[in-house]
Amino acid sequence: MRQFELVEAVRAYDPTADEALLNRAYVYAMKMHGSQLRASGDPYFAHPIQVAGILTDYRLDTATIVTALLHDVVEDTSATRDDIAERFGEEVASLVEGVTKLSRLELQAEHTRQAENLRKFILAISKDVRVLLVKLADRLHNMRTLKHVKPEKRERISRETLEVYAPLGRSIGIISIASELEELAFEHLNPTARTAIERRLEALKLEHGR
Repeated sequence: MRQFELVEAVRAYDPTADEALLNRAYVYAMKMHGSQLRASGDPYFAHPIQVAGILTDYRLDTATIVTALLHDVVEDTSATRDDIAERFGEEVASLVEGVTKLSRLELQAEHTRQAENLRKFILAISKDVRVLLVKLADRLHNMRTLKHVKPEKRERISRETLEVYAPLGRSIGIISIASELEELAFEHLNPTARTAIERRLEALKLEHGR
C-alpha cells in the first residue's frame, strides 16, 4: 500500500484525519527500518504498512493507524519512546510502548505457561484496547507470511497464535481476524488435515452441484 493510498483509505471513513501526521509516520517508518529485510526477503517497512492497511478496514482512528506504522521502530531500530513522543505526540508514544511490551512478552513465550501468558497479555492491554488491535493486525500479517520462517519457529508461532491471539481477538469481538488466525495456524500445525478437509469440502460442493 502506497503512502497516498493509506491516507486516502483513512480519510474515506474519517475526513478529519490528520493527513500530515499519517504522512510523517509513513516516511519515518520507512526511514528507520531502512534496509532491514524480513525472512521473505521483502523490505521490512512493508510489514508495518500492511498492518496499518489491515486496521483501516476497522475504521480506526488516526493515532491507531500511526501506531501501526511505528509499532516496531522502538523494538527494531534506534528510535526511542521519547523520539516518538516528540515527533508524534504522547498518545501515539504510549500506544507504541504498549505494543513494544507485548512484543517483548512474545520472546518469553517459550518459557511461560500459556495460561499465565494470556493473563499477562490481558493485563498489558487493559489500559487501551487499541494496543491489542495493533498487535492482532501485526500477528495476522506475520501469519500470512509465515511460510518464510523456519519450521520449528513456524510451529511455535502457530501454536501461540491459536492459544493466545485468536482467543483474545474473539474476546474483544474481532471475529474476522480471530477466524483467519485460527485458520492460518491450523494450516501450519496440521497441513495434512487441512488438505483433507479442503478436498472433502470440494467433493461435497460437486455432489450438491449435480
